[in-house]
Amino acid sequence: MAKSTFINLPAVKKKKIESALLKEFSCYPLAKAQVARIVKETGIARGAFYKYFVDLEDAYHYMYELALKSIHLPIKIKSQFDAQQYYDNVAYFIEEMQANTYAGLIKMHILYNESSPGNPVSPQIFAELDPQNWSAMVLSHATIRLVLANPVQKKAIMTRFKASLALLNKGKN
Repeated sequence: MAKSTFINLPAVKKKKIESALLKEFSCYPLAKAQVARIVKETGIARGAFYKYFVDLEDAYHYMYELALKSIHLPIKIKSQFDAQQYYDNVAYFIEEMQANTYAGLIKMHILYNESSPGNPVSPQIFAELDPQNWSAMVLSHATIRLVLANPVQKKAIMTRFKASLALLNKGKN
């Protein structure tokens, strides 16, 4: 995560760096992102970047955490499987993401960075969810990815998602 030297920067300088990071990570997958563009955009020395972050991946994870806090945290998963709640969560996420400051970063993450080797899914997720909720969670993320990759197909994808959730719902009875 960001080093204390970054966390303790004056707000204006911190926002300028965050803005450059957001621009970089919204335009380029992590594998193609460059510290050179970020330091050029901010006017800071390359060495200063490394005083603020361990590396580019560290800066990326800092920004992605900000993005998640802004859009993903309001989404809740009930301990009991609730197909309608999953549908509503995905619809909410897609709508909120489109108008969110971090929309480009989130889209880049979901389409390119999420499955990269340096970004493993937390094994805790698998342990905490029963098979029905785990299946719905995986399906939810796949649906979001499909909608982001094929926005003109959103209605059809969401209809299929709802039908798939209904099948999972039948399995609980």
